Amino acid sequence: MHFPSFGLLTNEMAIDLGTANTVVYIQGKGIVFNEPSIVAIHLKTKEPVAFGSEAKQMLGRTPESIVPIRPLKDGVIADFKVTEALLQYVIHKSLNRGRLVRSKMIICIPSGITEVEKKAVRDSATSARAYHVYLVDEAIAAAIGVGLPIEEPSGNMILDIGGGTTEVTVISLSGIVYSKSIRIGGNEMDEAIIQYVKRKYNLLIGERTAEYIKITIGSAHPLHKEQELDVKGRDLIEGIPKTVRMNSEEIREALSEIVAGIIEAVRTALERTPPELSSDIAERGIVLTGGGALLKNLDLRLREVTSLPITLSDDPLMSVALGAGKLISRPNLLSKVVVD
Repeated sequence: MHFPSFGLLTNEMAIDLGTANTVVYIQGKGIVFNEPSIVAIHLKTKEPVAFGSEAKQMLGRTPESIVPIRPLKDGVIADFKVTEALLQYVIHKSLNRGRLVRSKMIICIPSGITEVEKKAVRDSATSARAYHVYLVDEAIAAAIGVGLPIEEPSGNMILDIGGGTTEVTVISLSGIVYSKSIRIGGNEMDEAIIQYVKRKYNLLIGERTAEYIKITIGSAHPLHKEQELDVKGRDLIEGIPKTVRMNSEEIREALSEIVAGIIEAVRTALERTPPELSSDIAERGIVLTGGGALLKNLDLRLREVTSLPITLSDDPLMSVALGAGKLISRPNLLSKVVVD
């Protein structure tokens, strides 16, 4: 594959096409776009009526004729046409142009992706007017984004918790030595909270409420001071609006299985890492990134379980896009890490 040097006369962008959010980096401008990966579709016309943040505002508030769709499930394309429409919107808004311009794109993908899913990503990007598409593993991009020395012959472990997938990856010499991808992430945390509230309080809450609870009082390890929150929903017995007061200990219980799944993936990765690289990881520890890394005290829980240093990246939500953005000006490194 030929790797042209990216020049200023063309539009080069790096896209973190995530299950929960899509983030875009443009050379010379930095992060220009960060919105939810959601498209609201009109059922009769099958046409999109809203994208991104506007579509997310509609969750749980639409008439039957309009359905908010997440076209990416577990980090991969579940709906090709809707993904294509989302990409066109993303590119159009990122470039701030009245018309769509053909662009070079680096798109980040999860490591567990199949050949069919890779083709779907490439085809969506091409349909959205990309003329060069480079696929890069999310874990590699995240590692570059957080400043890990991935080109050195030493072990670096990164734990990336996204909306649909959690990936534990060991990287050395610009390549992946070991990777484990599990299809749980931030969205499953929200769903676990919805089910817990339904089971314990007979209260039905929506996706946005569950996400708000997770961000506000969710945790993976006891907090210094436990917190409380009033949760509003619909009483499943009476059918009327109801408010219950919940605490952070309950939400920790609701999230316990998801957190256990993430810890198990880390344990497996540590067991399967070659001994020479294990000693590097024992010294450097694990870097935590992705939106799910923001769950309170997850770093403390991991430190307790693994006895390793755990570092939370400076900007967990942006690490992948920032790393992919750095590859725009480093064609030699891009040629080493691009996925065929």
